[in-house]
Amino acid sequence: MTEDRRTRRTRRALRDALVGLVLERGFAAITVEDITERADVARATFYSHCRDKEDLFTAVTSELLDELGDRLRPLVAEDAVGFTGKPVLELFRHAQERRDLYRVVLRGEGDGKPLRLFVQRTVEVATEVFRERAEVSGARPRLAPDLLARAWVGEQTAVLQWWVEHDTPPMPVEEVARMLFDLAMHGRYWASGFDVPK
Repeated sequence: MTEDRRTRRTRRALRDALVGLVLERGFAAITVEDITERADVARATFYSHCRDKEDLFTAVTSELLDELGDRLRPLVAEDAVGFTGKPVLELFRHAQERRDLYRVVLRGEGDGKPLRLFVQRTVEVATEVFRERAEVSGARPRLAPDLLARAWVGEQTAVLQWWVEHDTPPMPVEEVARMLFDLAMHGRYWASGFDVPK
């Protein structure tokens, strides 16, 4: 087995052990020893990859975000010229595949640091998309792009957190993505059942 494959296998074992233990006991209650025992990895091997359990959780969250970014990049490029809703659908599909990891991040485990990292990285991407979309279309945003991005990411994160907490999702990914698309296109006033004023 090559070194890269061994490293990937070790990282995956540590990630899976961390996620499983956090779901069972909560992040504060677990130790490095618990993680290495569950992962069947020597403590020395653990410390060759991470400083402590917090460092491991941050690395696991960064890896999740990198993976999500790779999947969203081509769809976000499409959205630069017009909102399609495809990135939202892909986000929920990714969360469906990595449900347990999304759960521990979105619950705010680890003193909320992984959740803050998740939100910050997502806001940075959304801000850039909103700026680019306005520039390409010649639109003048009515709200500052970074505030708009934070509002949009806040909505998505809250819905995503609610959605992943159900063992059986309350609605299919396509339906929740469509609802968020409609909300983005028409606004809260419309979504609440009111006619948009002329």
